[in-house]
Amino acid sequence: MIYKNDSPGLFKSIMVAYSVLILWHLALIGSLGLLVIFFRGVVNYMLWIFLIGMAAIVVSGYLFYRRMKREGKSLRDMLKTPVFNGRPVEVSVLGGLASFRLGGKPGFPALGSDYLGVSHQLEDPDTVRLRELMELGRMFENNLLTFEEFNQAKKKLLKA
Repeated sequence: MIYKNDSPGLFKSIMVAYSVLILWHLALIGSLGLLVIFFRGVVNYMLWIFLIGMAAIVVSGYLFYRRMKREGKSLRDMLKTPVFNGRPVEVSVLGGLASFRLGGKPGFPALGSDYLGVSHQLEDPDTVRLRELMELGRMFENNLLTFEEFNQAKKKLLKA
C-alpha cells in the first residue's frame, strides 16, 4: 500500500540519483576534455619540457658539486657515510634505462637492491611441502603425471 507521504520521498530519491549520475557524467566528460587539451599542450611544448628537465638535472648536479666543494670533500668522501657502509651505490636514470655503479667491491649487492643475502621466508617449510604434495596429487588425479613421476616427485619433496 502506498501512502501519500511516501510517494514524494521516493520521487525525490530517484531524482537525486539521476542528478548524481548526470553530474558524474558531466565531470567525466569535462575531465576528458581537459586531458585532451593538456596532452595537446604537452605535445606542442615537448621540447621545452625536455629542456627544463635537463636544466633541472644540471642545476641539481651543480648544487651537489658546490656542496662537495664547500665541505671540502670528494665524491669518494661523500659516499663513505655510515649509510653506504662500504657498499656500492647504483644510480639509475629513466627507470633503469641507463645506470652505473659507484664504489664498492664487484659482486657485492648495491645499496637499495632487493638481494642482501638474507632469505625472507614467509611460510614454514612444512606448509610449503604440504601444498606442493597436494598439487602433485591433483596433477596425478588429472592424469598430468604418471605413477612413476608422481612417486619420484613425492620422494624428492619428502627428502627435502
